[in-house]
Amino acid sequence: MKKRKGGQADISIATAGHIDHGKTTLVQAITGVWTSKYTEELRRGITIKLGYALTTIWKRKNVDPPSCYFSALETEEDADPLRKISFVDVPGHEMLMTVMISGAELVDGCLFVIAANEPCPRPQTKEHLKVLEICGIRNIVIAQNKIDTVDRERAKENYEEIKNFIQGTIAEDAPIIPVSAQFSVNIDVLLEAIERFIPTPERDLESDPLFLIARSFDVNLTGKDPEKLIGGVIGGVLKRGKLKVGDEIEIRPGFIDEKGNWEPIFTKIESISAGDELIDEAAPGGSIGIATQLDPYLTKEDRLVGNVAGKPDRLPPVFNHLELDITLLERVVGTEKELEMAPLQKKEKLLINAWTAKSIGVIERIGDGVEVSLKYPICIEEGERVAISRRIAGKWRLAGYGIIG
Repeated sequence: MKKRKGGQADISIATAGHIDHGKTTLVQAITGVWTSKYTEELRRGITIKLGYALTTIWKRKNVDPPSCYFSALETEEDADPLRKISFVDVPGHEMLMTVMISGAELVDGCLFVIAANEPCPRPQTKEHLKVLEICGIRNIVIAQNKIDTVDRERAKENYEEIKNFIQGTIAEDAPIIPVSAQFSVNIDVLLEAIERFIPTPERDLESDPLFLIARSFDVNLTGKDPEKLIGGVIGGVLKRGKLKVGDEIEIRPGFIDEKGNWEPIFTKIESISAGDELIDEAAPGGSIGIATQLDPYLTKEDRLVGNVAGKPDRLPPVFNHLELDITLLERVVGTEKELEMAPLQKKEKLLINAWTAKSIGVIERIGDGVEVSLKYPICIEEGERVAISRRIAGKWRLAGYGIIG
């Protein structure tokens, strides 16, 4: 049996699109992994938390494209491994937009899923495309899914709807690949498009490491011998630099002490995993899990999501207030009927998504910029772009973005 392309994934690719358009099914068709693993997700049939799945894209020798492309972690075929990919399956439901925004911050490209059996665009289709624009994700492949549920004429009509929808947007030049995730139809064509349109970017390996925490876990089973407990685990991606087993790391903003102050956390890396493989050193690319010496109580139930990890005293500052240069969308997206975006108001509450962190902010001043006080502090660099959501019709709706001054 040929060895799979080992180690960490080369790139991370998000899925995006309206609820029930088949994102999780498509990831399963490509990777063999069903990413919705939590009880509530299985009960409701939707993705609630970020899901992850690994695969390798292979190219058969002496076979013409697109049939030469296939995905598997291992193979006995006469084929060469091209790239190992980490898929980040993000929620499509309107009430889970903040999770989707966090997922978009972690990836190098996007597999945008649009169902052929519904009119295009649907509300979250529009909203997710705006998220990709705000996050600057330009490498996009569109999967026109569920072609098995419509006739040829409807498939062609839907294709034209998609073309009209993406015209003038960040996805204008993205290929549109008709697929059936349910029956694994045209997956080879989709893999060829991923290879062509979502390249592996150049990585910054020399700067101080910056690790964005998107998940955190207690992996110990109930009733385990206290002397055999495993330290808390954090999951996410490195934006830059390298981390290796044995490194001392700092986590900011950290946790709230007994006096109500936020204190950074210091710990040591015990192991690093990429999928089901242990690696000695991690670099920017696919998602990884880092086992630490932390009390697992600190990491259970995603308690450290939104934090940033790196070398001690080498992380970005922690902000309790933000000075933002805000750009609002012209209209509210994510609703059946688009409303005109109203001007910001002093004392208005905003939902701020910064890297993988989210915090409620209150507008304190509106002038050349907008000053926002934060309910929860955020560790981030000046000049970074954050997503802004407003409370509209009883729900948080994507409203625009702000640049940290």
